[in-house]
Amino acid sequence: MQLFFIILVSLLILAVATYFLLPRLLQALGLHRHYTVPPFDLKGRRALVICTSHNKLDPTPRKTGAFGSEFTVPYYAFIDAGLDVDMASIKGGEIPIQPPSWSWPLACAEDKRFMADAAAMKKLKNSKPVAEIDPDDYDVIFMAGGWGAAYDLAQSDVLAELVTKANASGKILGSVCHGALGLVSAKGLDGELLVKGRRVTGVTNNQINSFGIAVTPKHPEEELVKAGALFECQHAWFDPFTTHTSIDRNIITGQNQNSGYETAHRILEKMATESNR
Repeated sequence: MQLFFIILVSLLILAVATYFLLPRLLQALGLHRHYTVPPFDLKGRRALVICTSHNKLDPTPRKTGAFGSEFTVPYYAFIDAGLDVDMASIKGGEIPIQPPSWSWPLACAEDKRFMADAAAMKKLKNSKPVAEIDPDDYDVIFMAGGWGAAYDLAQSDVLAELVTKANASGKILGSVCHGALGLVSAKGLDGELLVKGRRVTGVTNNQINSFGIAVTPKHPEEELVKAGALFECQHAWFDPFTTHTSIDRNIITGQNQNSGYETAHRILEKMATESNR
């Protein structure tokens, strides 16, 4: 009986320690590493955050969608800088969330803030369809990733047209991870593919293989290179958490789920300090 009690108490202590320490261990390895976005005052400016509408990791039965921190981190960076922020998706309506990005141990502070924010959650559940978006209403068009984006961002002619018009109007175009797929079908002012000859980043083929999601139909590194982009990225000993942000005039892109902080920071910095081109 005494041995059973000791084992039970030991298991409880182990469970509690794991609950509190695993998120810190992941952060120490590089997931959502601390990054401070400096204050900006950009009241009166507007941003649009676009996410996927696709909710299934075809051809598997697994659910997917937008990765939490890839839109919550930029969302609050923009909100805290005074911007009005809208949310849109390819089809409109509720944006699916990629499990378990909003759950322990992956959810970051901005994810938890978003889930407790009634106004933000209302935007998530009632996102605008990209077909109803006028890019002239916004200063920034930002595309979040998540594995669902591999199924509908590059494939959307409507999104390609929206990004093409936004670029022609001098808007800032941002993305992280699979969100870069929203850039590959858009056209530049010269009629060529927008990313041709431009420095951009997105999740790498190596990281896709590390996550075991090579079944997805579009891979950012592959599609960006195919479109003529000058693909940039970083690698490290623990590659899935490696982050990088590329800045090429009005196109500011982040490598993966860890890149939202710096990518949003650089977008705000460009808005505050210089013209988009």
